[in-house]
Amino acid sequence: MVRVQAGATSAGAVCPGCGAWSERFHGSYLRVPADLPAAGRQIVLALRVRRFACPDGTCPRRTFVEQIDGLTRRHGQSTERLRSAVAELGLALAGRAGARMAALLGIGGSRSTLLRRVMELPDRPVGAPAAVGVDDFALRKGHIYGTVVTDAVTHRVLDLLPERDGATLVPWLAAHPQIEVICRDRASAYAEAGDTGAPQAQQAADRFHLWQNLTRAVERTVMDRRACLNSLPRRPWWSTPAPARGRGRR
Repeated sequence: MVRVQAGATSAGAVCPGCGAWSERFHGSYLRVPADLPAAGRQIVLALRVRRFACPDGTCPRRTFVEQIDGLTRRHGQSTERLRSAVAELGLALAGRAGARMAALLGIGGSRSTLLRRVMELPDRPVGAPAAVGVDDFALRKGHIYGTVVTDAVTHRVLDLLPERDGATLVPWLAAHPQIEVICRDRASAYAEAGDTGAPQAQQAADRFHLWQNLTRAVERTVMDRRACLNSLPRRPWWSTPAPARGRGRR
């Protein structure tokens, strides 16, 4: 175990409530945030933080505690680099597998902790996708459905809509007039939503639903004609010619 004692050297800090600079020292206490291990050894960070009094009498915060940029956050029990490492493990391996890998690396945390760190990550900006994919998904199969909108080029999820009808999709498409192609399933609600919300876009059926529709059509045709298969003459197995054998080496 390695114990590191540290503290801030600045003369004051900025109040998070009003943004006023304060050098009115009010007190201090010791914080021990969890940190990443080093060379397989646990790091105990003993951080002395100070509390300042806000100089603005109208500020709702009478006092506040200084935060170290890139190291701590308010009410945080771990350092920022540990939170970032746990979030990356959660993104790469999800809950259970990520927790097992974290234990091997000497990082404490359950699968729920990894998932919380992933959910705390900010959403990436949607940007201006030129081609989008639209399909429904089940929050609870048979009961609750929604609409998922993805980037057809990067395959990244752009948005989740609460319903799977055109009423929720039309405003989203109208807010993105740069869309040129909509890959969707063959539901009439999505077709009408595309015509209304993005009339400039070309609509196309995606590969998955094309194969799904083809598979169902072939299966339905075979099931309707299965009586024809039973009427075919059956050849006994001994009448089937044996496959030709190649000439072996001598």
